[in-house]
Amino acid sequence: MGLDSLDVFLRTVRDDLGLDIAIPEGADTALGDLPGWDSLNLLRLVALLEESGHRVPVHRLLEARSLREVHTLVKEYG
Repeated sequence: MGLDSLDVFLRTVRDDLGLDIAIPEGADTALGDLPGWDSLNLLRLVALLEESGHRVPVHRLLEARSLREVHTLVKEYG
């Protein structure tokens, strides 16, 4: 699954995790401020990324403060 585009990434996260994310405005919202965001969604995000072939180190994901930062890591780690 190609997640190179920020819009595609946000739509995929929104649809697969069932989050109410405004696109593209939600990209810069702090993860803790996203409606419905919790630690379980972080684990689901890790699984989503791995299932789509993107192996981002979990410690780097824990440092991310927004979905834009997560997307940057996805592009960085391929």
